[in-house]
Amino acid sequence: MATKKDLLKKLLKGIETGDPDAARVVNEAKYIQHNPQTHEASEGLAKLFARLSKTNPKVTFLRVFEDGDFAFAHNEYDFSSIRVAFEVFRFEDGKAVEHWDNIQPIKGPNPSGRGMLDGSRKITDLDKTDANRELARHFAEKVLVESRTDLIGQYVDDSLIQHNPNLADGLDAFRSALNAKQNGTRHIQYDKVHRVLAEGNFVLCISEGRKGGIHSSFYDLFRFHDDKIAEHWDTIEPIAPRIAWKNDNGKF
Repeated sequence: MATKKDLLKKLLKGIETGDPDAARVVNEAKYIQHNPQTHEASEGLAKLFARLSKTNPKVTFLRVFEDGDFAFAHNEYDFSSIRVAFEVFRFEDGKAVEHWDNIQPIKGPNPSGRGMLDGSRKITDLDKTDANRELARHFAEKVLVESRTDLIGQYVDDSLIQHNPNLADGLDAFRSALNAKQNGTRHIQYDKVHRVLAEGNFVLCISEGRKGGIHSSFYDLFRFHDDKIAEHWDTIEPIAPRIAWKNDNGKF
């Protein structure tokens, strides 16, 4: 029986290949779309994939995870320009029934010479999945949402490997970025943690807030080692104003 990881890969590869079988991964009668820029049930997925494949897109999976009813991936897309994406699907009875994503143009390398997609991929410590999930949740709620950057050392390793395209490695650079202000308010402000997904040493936090005053969605992927965040990847995407949404489900 195909795993949720396999189903996610098959579905998203349909964008590249145009394979109509990829659309069968989805229960279109129940499918809930959370990308505000995508119509819901306006076009059959098989037809959509056939149309998209003619533009010669490329889908590259860097990291794929599974957590209960969810599968989530860290991808590179080449749709005339290179983009970095997190994709999240919820499954019922072997079919995808709900979808979220967060996509931004690729940037970098960062001041430490790292790209947005390189770095560790090996999933380990499966027995610590729940513990790492809770550590990430506490970090996100205390340090990111409550802005308790004085606590960051409790959660983040001093030698943090950083893949954010604007930041250098290390705890201090991360703290400084979170403390940075613009016109008297934090340049990056997390307001709410919506979901935390995990497999082993990797945890994805999905949050809402503002960057430079713009309503934004934050997807932060953390790799844990010895109970601390040792590596960080992210995407930050502006959320379109409500009047521009093509479905009514919301980003989160």
